[in-house]
Amino acid sequence: FVHHSAIQAQGFKSLQEGARVTFDVVDGPKGPSAANVVQQ
Repeated sequence: FVHHSAIQAQGFKSLQEGARVTFDVVDGPKGPSAANVVQQ
């Protein structure tokens, strides 16, 4: 699961299933989450 606000892209922020991405793991209020998600 990736929240759209974590995706670093211009315009409509979406990812295709199976897309390769890089991301940072950050500690959030509900536990670890993805941040700075960039599709490769």
